[in-house]
Amino acid sequence: MPERSAAPSSARDPRVRRYATIAVAVAVALAAWGILSRLYARIALEHAAADTAVFTVATVHPSSGPASDLLVLPGTVQAFYEAPIYARTSGYLRTWYTDIGASVKKGQLLAEIDAPEVDQQLRQAQADLGTARANYELARTTNERWQGLLATESVSKQDADERAGDAAAKAAAQQSAAANLARLRELESFKRVVAPFDGVVTQRNTDVGALINAGEAPGSALFRVADTHRLRIYTSVPQSYAAQVHAGQKAALVFADRPGQRFEAQVTSTARALDASSRTLQVELQIDNARGELLPGSYAEVHFDLQGGSAALRVPVNAVLFRAQGLLVAVVDSTGHAHLHPITQGRDFGKEIEVLSGVAPEDSLIVNPPDSLREGTQVRIAPAAAGGASAGHG
Repeated sequence: MPERSAAPSSARDPRVRRYATIAVAVAVALAAWGILSRLYARIALEHAAADTAVFTVATVHPSSGPASDLLVLPGTVQAFYEAPIYARTSGYLRTWYTDIGASVKKGQLLAEIDAPEVDQQLRQAQADLGTARANYELARTTNERWQGLLATESVSKQDADERAGDAAAKAAAQQSAAANLARLRELESFKRVVAPFDGVVTQRNTDVGALINAGEAPGSALFRVADTHRLRIYTSVPQSYAAQVHAGQKAALVFADRPGQRFEAQVTSTARALDASSRTLQVELQIDNARGELLPGSYAEVHFDLQGGSAALRVPVNAVLFRAQGLLVAVVDSTGHAHLHPITQGRDFGKEIEVLSGVAPEDSLIVNPPDSLREGTQVRIAPAAAGGASAGHG
């Protein structure tokens, strides 16, 4: 019996060992696969973390400034001469002869004022002058007689001197009365309101029967006359362009009421000093307006074509870093490392600024550089940034 049972047991042992070997091999393979997969996952995670730590940036090259700069500024149009007309005498307006829009010549009568008080004062002054003349003639004759009597020692020298002094005083009184009469005659002449120069009546602020008060006071101007044969245009040039604007320079004017038309004006003078509050230079231009096309008081766009623009490079404002040490740009080298270069700013054009020093035309500048960017930081240039397109950082 023992010999019969040994044969099947020995026959099963190789199969058991084979199955055990296969099971061990499978277990080892599974364990190896798990270890390798975890290792690969860790390596991939490390690569992903390394890639995430590198900024993806867009770059742009500095651009050259144009050969000329077009500067457009707001301007105010004024008449060549313009003056409010005030009354120099008080009274009531008798009549007016010119209304708004009327062309007038120098000395032309605009209105007349009825001033009865001035007329009475003038007549009184004429009477006072007559009295002064009569008194002077009597004093002069008396003085001459006393001087004759003094020569024969018929009167004392003191009495003769008194008559001479009285004659001199009466002469001065006559001169005073004559001056007062002349003043009132001038005042009476101001009853006639006349145009001070050739021009156009732009305002009439009075009417028949209106009370007229002499002198300049708010709202008391009777008329306003403007000489519009030539116009003055005033504009304020920013400090960055002030050195390029000079007398004799041409400029184009564009008006809202004249669409599609451009008028040529010329710079006649500048203030030669900057306004301390706005840092601008006041510039006066003039334009011929013999045909009366343009109106004083208009708003105009003044277009300056500033030839011979600066050769300095320009960079977009979103490529500039503002740090404690000043303005910086981030330049990417051939190895993909960023370097911070200090720059010297020129003029500010809004979306671009002029750079006087610190960059070269071939430099690749990072657009929208992150605030955490430091010297030597490794970066990756995004393919989509080719051609200078702006892009954010990753």
